[in-house]
Amino acid sequence: MKNFLNKVLQQHSLIYKLILYVLTVVLIVFLFPKGGKFKYDYFKGKPWLYENYYAPFNFAIQKSQETIDAEILEIEKNSTLYFKFDEALVQDVRSNFDERIRQENYTSEIVEEILPIGQKIISSIYDFGFIDSQSESKLTSETLEITLRKGNLAFNIPPDKFITSTELLQFISSSLANSAPVELRSSMLNILSEVIRANIHFDEEFTEKAKEERIKNLSYTTGFVAESELVILKGDIVEGKKLEALNSIRRELESQVWSESNYNWVVFGYSVLVALALLMLLLFLRKYRNDIYENSTKTTLIFLNIALMVFLVTVVVKIDVKYVYAVPLCILPIILKAFFDARLGLFAHVLTVLLLGFIVPNSFEFIFLQIIAGIVTILTVSELYRRVNLFISIGQITMIYMIAYIAFTIIQEGNIEELNWFYFRLFAFNGVLAFLVPFLIFLYEKVFGLVSDVSLLELSNTNSTLLRMLAEKAPGTFQHSMQVANLAEAAANEIGANAMLVRTGALYHDIGKMNNPMYFTENQSTNVNPHSDLSNVDSAGIIINHVIEGIELAKKNRLPDRIIDFIRTHHGTSLVYYFYMQEKNENPEQVAIEKFRYPGPNPFSKETAILMMCDAAEAASKSLKEPTAQAIDNLIEKIISKQMEDGQFMNADITFKDIVVVKKVLKKKVKNIYHVRIDYPE
Repeated sequence: MKNFLNKVLQQHSLIYKLILYVLTVVLIVFLFPKGGKFKYDYFKGKPWLYENYYAPFNFAIQKSQETIDAEILEIEKNSTLYFKFDEALVQDVRSNFDERIRQENYTSEIVEEILPIGQKIISSIYDFGFIDSQSESKLTSETLEITLRKGNLAFNIPPDKFITSTELLQFISSSLANSAPVELRSSMLNILSEVIRANIHFDEEFTEKAKEERIKNLSYTTGFVAESELVILKGDIVEGKKLEALNSIRRELESQVWSESNYNWVVFGYSVLVALALLMLLLFLRKYRNDIYENSTKTTLIFLNIALMVFLVTVVVKIDVKYVYAVPLCILPIILKAFFDARLGLFAHVLTVLLLGFIVPNSFEFIFLQIIAGIVTILTVSELYRRVNLFISIGQITMIYMIAYIAFTIIQEGNIEELNWFYFRLFAFNGVLAFLVPFLIFLYEKVFGLVSDVSLLELSNTNSTLLRMLAEKAPGTFQHSMQVANLAEAAANEIGANAMLVRTGALYHDIGKMNNPMYFTENQSTNVNPHSDLSNVDSAGIIINHVIEGIELAKKNRLPDRIIDFIRTHHGTSLVYYFYMQEKNENPEQVAIEKFRYPGPNPFSKETAILMMCDAAEAASKSLKEPTAQAIDNLIEKIISKQMEDGQFMNADITFKDIVVVKKVLKKKVKNIYHVRIDYPE
């Protein structure tokens, strides 16, 4: 039992990865839709490339969503307008007119004469009705007929039968001119215009109810296909009824929940495919990114982001599949490139998109668009700490989405007139969501303890606490670090390494010298050398300890591991050569070489290898009494050749060609530092 536990503890990292792998597979399979999948791909206007296809079951041919939307729009546009006829108001108007006439100082003969005239005019006005101005605004030039509700009756009439507010006075005046005495027309016009009120009102509630009823009764099918009936022949063009039938079969299959009889088999099939995809990712990490594979935190971050993207797409598909392109999948390669590298970012993105092909409709179109967008993301996104770069890159990604969508529309529809502008808005929204990348990077840095270029920019600020302390306690070392940072950044740019990472690492690589600054020549402002009172072994120990003390100081100040790597490796396993040779001359037979050797490890990346070369070249160049061009060239060649002979770069992924380029950059830059000035006349 004890041996078993020991083996488990020794393999805890592998066991953790296995658990992470299984959990991710289970989660992704669980998120997959619980429906069938149509196994054929087809495009509108293109030939059917498969064998003759027969209906696998009875089904109704469903109308396309575009057709349904068009019919609903037609119903809304041509829906019947309902108006109410207020009969009680007509009686009130008649009574009010009678009362107003009797209140006037007319003789009884005049009253008896004009009352019938006024009542007749009122009857003429309310024969069809007087419509209020607000209800009148519902009528348009295209409104040929409306439905008027009068009590329990409803009948259709043309809207021009109504008296409108602009026609009322003209109608009363013309009616009075034909029937009323001249001397009474003015007063009757005033009275009638005051008492007459609109009795035709738009019935919005009934109109909406009738419209909703028509939409509710709208048929969503255009026909029926029996089981085993021929749907389409091989080579036939996919269009019209054939396209609608194929779309109906696909929707029917995708809406069917897995039955108990085939549920386990379908889950097993999905599990195998998902497991294979994620296994390819683990094998890629194991073979090409072993440092990431061995780091459980980094592996967790990668799997978490893949699962997160699958989850987001699944949720959107379940809510409304037409919004699937609103999910900013390009965030995945951006984040992985920010923390790791472009190759891993693209590899993980492609695998994720392939997995999503099981979820989304039109999977070929989706996969093509997303992979192209991922490639553009990897090629364009760089230096995230510069906001303008991120803005330009996301703009380019959005543009690629739009161009690819236009191309697919032309292929499928045969023309450019069928473009759906809704998708362009989705692509723009996708780009806006992609600006969440800086926030997510910051969150992952805090949760997983990783470091990105954005954090490197903050750390490289010379006003940071640690660098300010270095400048105060060891000003010579600070200046040396600045020079090394400049050299390393220039070299990294030339060979395609991470310039921001190597610059930041160079600024912090010698912080361990703060504890004993005067034991390092760059900080000795007088001729007094404290090493004079020490043995060679003790002096070498102090020099070597600046690496160990630097690591401790970096951890105390919570510097990221990627920066600590530069402190740990910038001398590799080289010797403190000056004191070693001095000890060898004094005691040639009693030299303990290990006491003069740095503990290592050797550089294990391009960036750490660059720092080792730049640090040694800059420090050694200070010893040149006459820094001529030839002397500088010889010095740099000698230093880097010695490092190569000692095997300092054996673990670093740096090539001979890269080293030649670095040497060329160092020679040029160091010569610029020691450039010869002309003598100015006094």
